[in-house]
Amino acid sequence: MQRPLDVLGSSTDKRIIIKTKSGDNIVGILKAFDSHINIWLDEATIEGEKEVKLGKVLIRGDSIVYISPEK
Repeated sequence: MQRPLDVLGSSTDKRIIIKTKSGDNIVGILKAFDSHINIWLDEATIEGEKEVKLGKVLIRGDSIVYISPEK
């Protein structure tokens, strides 16, 4: 049985999707995270009707609804 942080760690340097409390879907390459699930993404974009390129971003863990590997 794996812990959630172990599963997240196996996604390092892979593309993930993050759904935020504000309703945004942010896609990027997971570079790092901490025990509070603060996430550092590279090549991040906000997906929606119009794609917005963000580049490198730090997303606070308390603003995240869920995290998923990109399909």
